Amino acid sequence: MVLLDNSNFILRLEKIANAAKKDSSFTVTFKRYDGNNKPVPRAGRPPLPKPDVYTCLVRAQCKSQKISTVVRQEDVPTMMGMYSQFMKSKMDGLKRVKKVKSKAKATKG
Repeated sequence: MVLLDNSNFILRLEKIANAAKKDSSFTVTFKRYDGNNKPVPRAGRPPLPKPDVYTCLVRAQCKSQKISTVVRQEDVPTMMGMYSQFMKSKMDGLKRVKKVKSKAKATKG
């Protein structure tokens, strides 16, 4: 898994989305991250220290490609702005839902 900074993550995510557009899909996950890379210790051992500020771990996966980034608390608004622009530009493959009129509405007018 490749750990990138926020702007490079969005750029690589766009490349992954373009590659996945033809024949596959990709997933993006958000997870609270405390900075610990170690598992939770067993009973009787001292616990891992609690962080002062939690961060957000963002992962993307398409087939065998995996990328990730860590978003700090002060960078969340800019990262979510970049992510929303990405989603708006890449969500063009959605199908339009056809509305079905009920008989009660059809008889009224």
